Amino acid sequence: MEPIKITKGDFLKNAGIVGMYNMLHVLKAREGEDFWTDEEEQVLCISREFALNADWTDMYFKAFVEIYGPMCTYQEIINRIEKCKGVIEKGDGIEKNSSIKDDLKYITDKMSSSSYKSGFANIRDKIENPEIYENIKSRKINVKMESDEILKRLSELENFLKQPLCRETFCMKSIIYNYINCFWNGKSFLHKANATEDMREMFEKDFSKPLKDYLLKSHEKSMGNCIECNALIDDGSRSNEKVPISFMNDMADDLDKKSSAFWNCKVDAYICPLCAYLYALVPLGFRLVGNKFVFQNIDCSLNALINSNETGKVVLEENARHSEEKYATWVARTLNTVFKLKIRELNNIPVILRGTNEKDGYTFNILHKDILNILKDKKIMEYLEKLSKDPNVKIKNDFLNVYESSIENLINYNNQYRLINRLIKASIETESILSRAVLVFKMQVRTFIIMRGKGENTEMNVKSMANSGYKLRKAILAAKGVEPDADECMRGTIYRLTNALSVGNTERFMDMIIRLYTSSRLDVPNGFIDMLQDREKFNQYGYAFILGLKGSHYVSKEENENG
Repeated sequence: MEPIKITKGDFLKNAGIVGMYNMLHVLKAREGEDFWTDEEEQVLCISREFALNADWTDMYFKAFVEIYGPMCTYQEIINRIEKCKGVIEKGDGIEKNSSIKDDLKYITDKMSSSSYKSGFANIRDKIENPEIYENIKSRKINVKMESDEILKRLSELENFLKQPLCRETFCMKSIIYNYINCFWNGKSFLHKANATEDMREMFEKDFSKPLKDYLLKSHEKSMGNCIECNALIDDGSRSNEKVPISFMNDMADDLDKKSSAFWNCKVDAYICPLCAYLYALVPLGFRLVGNKFVFQNIDCSLNALINSNETGKVVLEENARHSEEKYATWVARTLNTVFKLKIRELNNIPVILRGTNEKDGYTFNILHKDILNILKDKKIMEYLEKLSKDPNVKIKNDFLNVYESSIENLINYNNQYRLINRLIKASIETESILSRAVLVFKMQVRTFIIMRGKGENTEMNVKSMANSGYKLRKAILAAKGVEPDADECMRGTIYRLTNALSVGNTERFMDMIIRLYTSSRLDVPNGFIDMLQDREKFNQYGYAFILGLKGSHYVSKEENENG
């Protein structure tokens, strides 16, 4: 039988294609037999035999629970139950642990929420020990109870919740109202009239059954067309193949209520059941990054589109951790996947973002080609990889993620000098921070070379200034009779030099340099003359010199020895 071929479209259709791939991949459908990508035709293919025999409702629910389950309220309830049990079993005493009261309140409040109540009502006769849930509503667990009773009831609740149908139902109640409704609403289980109905039955009725019926039927005599894929659909007034696109957020008004935008008020903007199912999968195509959903709409290659947004490549248990990462980090991580595909010509990449609140709209960013060229440079990738291994530094009472900050500077067209300045000042008190300052500085120099095409001279001059700084350091420390790795006597000088650099005060900077060289009896390098005429050189040479003066040669040697 001829396979079903799904072609690319706008960003929502593309997100649906990625969602379809993620669903099939996560549920371990056979890639190459049940589904595959045709890079030549740029289509996602699904075996027609597989499609006709598949349970599309079951796959939809299982995929959402598998991918979003670790991040939803259900998982947090399980985590808090295990935490409370651990405290009680250790015999630490409930009264000594102030968080137990909050944890027990969280558990009982969430279990008693309206969405959980309606979910339980639908599965009550299909699960074991439903009275455990009913006891939560009538007699809440609290710290006034005896420890043994709390432990017993928490254990019973945990076993109750881990029943497959309970897990799916309660997870989906959270997923529907926290994730899915950010993308579509007013249809199936998200229609107000269906709030208390069985979620699977509603999805089967509105999405899965119309899809199966559509695939089984011949459309040789059909007169209508899907506005997304142009496939033939029945356009009769009673046809269930005409799906209004208005269920997608921010896409169209309710077409049944507002037809004035169409010729002769005749609405013809309908999609086929297959595209409707794809749109229902859009939340699986976007990735949750921090407090935003993100999607890279790489249109030049279907494999690149899938790989850059693929969920299956991330260990599912780590989804919660990845949901906390920042947008800049996600960009770097996913682009590394794209670069490995070795696409010959990678143009600007549109990135679509949407907030996690139901009323948030779509925003569009562009990763421009010149930034992509920087991020895929081997040396830049090497520096970023080193920073990613130990990204956080503590500066006074705050933590700074150097890896995220440096990427954010790159994609926002900001230089790294403010970050370098901050790291050098912090390294005066904490020596280990200096290695990060060196990496960020190398990244800044390399970025300048890629953007301006000035390679050998820039690298040579920067290295020469760093060497000059290191020679001056050795001379000053030798004159004071101090070990090469002890520079307490130079802290004030380094701090004042970085201050002068940060505000672009050339006179103050050069005044301090001349004083230092006069006392050391070394010749002032010619590079200081060149930097007076050029703001970029002032920063490049100035920070190279300070890093040398701070002992970056010594740090770099240690890094090489440690791999």
